[in-house]
Amino acid sequence: MKNTSMKIRMLLAVILCVAVAFSARAQHTTFLEQGRIEFEKRVNLFARMDEQSKGQESSWTDMLKKGMSQYQVTYFDYSFSRQTSLYKPGRENPDNKKPIWESAPAEVNVVYSRLDNMQSISQKQVFEQMYLVKDSMRQIRWKITDETRNIAGFDCRRANAIIMDSIYVVAFYTDAIVTPGGPESFSGLPGMILGVALPHEHITWFATKVLVDDIREEALKPPVKGKPVDNKGLSESISKVLGKWGNYGSAYIRAIML
Repeated sequence: MKNTSMKIRMLLAVILCVAVAFSARAQHTTFLEQGRIEFEKRVNLFARMDEQSKGQESSWTDMLKKGMSQYQVTYFDYSFSRQTSLYKPGRENPDNKKPIWESAPAEVNVVYSRLDNMQSISQKQVFEQMYLVKDSMRQIRWKITDETRNIAGFDCRRANAIIMDSIYVVAFYTDAIVTPGGPESFSGLPGMILGVALPHEHITWFATKVLVDDIREEALKPPVKGKPVDNKGLSESISKVLGKWGNYGSAYIRAIML
């Protein structure tokens, strides 16, 4: 009888220790609703130039490559608070060597999103013209996989999708950040997207750090400058000119419409 009583007490002690451990772990689990994420956008300029110059003399392309870096690396700040987010250019990268053209497409994009009603206001520079694009956010049909990856200290799960009829997208999201947003126009997963890759477009966005900043929704203001259009109007406007520029024009249009 004495041995049985001792065994019961030992079993209760083990159960209590396990319960305390799980409780402590739960208390330290972070589920962020507000903060700031720095995204590093990386574009393989050489790969894009090679594709755009297919069927043409390569000597001109080879000469251009000698005066520029293979990768263009830019940084964007993504601030979020519950159901509102603002994506805008971040710190300068002193290592960037400007290509022969002054500004690459989508280099200075500002994207304001309301995730509760799926509305977006974007400011996009296309050569000399600034556009203010007001429209619904893109609806993306994601396929979630079992592959995982750690990004900026967060365990993320992979999801795949096709957008704009032909652009293959790989994304990594974490449910530890409950706001279901992401860089540029990417959203719609059960958590924050911390990584995006467009393999055939040679573009990636990956979070370098996540800061637990005190971000208030009222401080996240949409852009206001630019020619008012919706996504259809923007596509029609830039296609009139760039549609005649062959592979280069097509790639530029895709980059702007992301």
